[in-house]
Amino acid sequence: MTIRRKDATTTRRRFLKGAAATAAATVVTAPAIAQSQGPINMRWQSTWPAKDIFHEYALDYAKKVNDMTGGELKIEVLPAGAVVPAFGLLDAVSKGTLDGGHGVMVYHYGKQTALALWGSGPAYAMDANMLLAWHKYGGGKELLAKLYNSIGANVVSFPYGPMPTQPLGWFKKPVSKAEDLQGVKFRTVGISIDVFTGLGAAVNALPGGEIVSAMDRGLLDAAEFNNASSDRLLGFPDVSKICMLQSYHQNAEQFEVLFNKTKYDSLPEKMRAIIAAASEAAGQDMSWKAIDRYSQDYAEMQSKDKVKFYKTPDSVLQKQLDIYDDVVAKKSAENALFKEIVESQMAFAKRATQWEQDTVVSRRMAYNHYFGPNAKRRS
Repeated sequence: MTIRRKDATTTRRRFLKGAAATAAATVVTAPAIAQSQGPINMRWQSTWPAKDIFHEYALDYAKKVNDMTGGELKIEVLPAGAVVPAFGLLDAVSKGTLDGGHGVMVYHYGKQTALALWGSGPAYAMDANMLLAWHKYGGGKELLAKLYNSIGANVVSFPYGPMPTQPLGWFKKPVSKAEDLQGVKFRTVGISIDVFTGLGAAVNALPGGEIVSAMDRGLLDAAEFNNASSDRLLGFPDVSKICMLQSYHQNAEQFEVLFNKTKYDSLPEKMRAIIAAASEAAGQDMSWKAIDRYSQDYAEMQSKDKVKFYKTPDSVLQKQLDIYDDVVAKKSAENALFKEIVESQMAFAKRATQWEQDTVVSRRMAYNHYFGPNAKRRS
């Protein structure tokens, strides 16, 4: 009898021990089961109309992230105005109304003027790709985080996608001297507002989707936006047949991908690494697509839309630089962070642009050799 009671007790203990182990395993594995239930979905908005190539770039970026995460993260990108106005993107992402967005930093100029230093101005002789090099390797990334923190923006920013030099703009007649800009009702954004104001223009900052209708209604005499494809898709050739090429007002701009920081920080480390890699991949792909599409639309605007393109006179370009220096001196005196960013950019630019100017051969001679008026016909 004693032996039987002992066997029963042992059996009962084994059962309870096994049940406890099963319960513990259930507790440990439950979070893993919860984490595997479907993808993480994010709702984004761009600052661009759906028909603009810039919105296409936003969709391209989202697709790269979605594909690289194997569908574990799914970003949906809505066009400008779907949730908030274009200039309201930063607030919407910071507050979590949107999980993220695609735009440019100059659209946040009203929040902190130093944000426009990522793209609005001559960039101290750097092009947009060199400005991105400064951002990644020259201290810009840390300064941008410091800048967003200074205005309480709950965001994580990924500048990407170097843009070619932007035109001076679309006008009723060619600009032959700086005085031609005096009194002109003109659209631009960022520090360019101050530069064109210094040139005597009456400036109105509008998002891209509102420019052409404002020109059509006479609210603007002239305007700049960005590139041949965007300008054509948005309808600039319908309201003007004169475009002035080359300018220092936005010589080195890039796009910006914004994440709500709380949402971004909650992502797995692997997914955050993919997002960073996707930003760089999308930036390179965007620059390749731009060369293909912009050159096509540039040619077609001349052949089909009968647009006349003119080079901005050197005297106007020099005036832009002189006024920009005055604007920067004033804002640096008012804003210590603005001054810190300018000094960082200049230090990097002095080294990088000397290397570039000394090293990179001008392609003008080769262009004239193959395609200029005196070029020999080659098969």
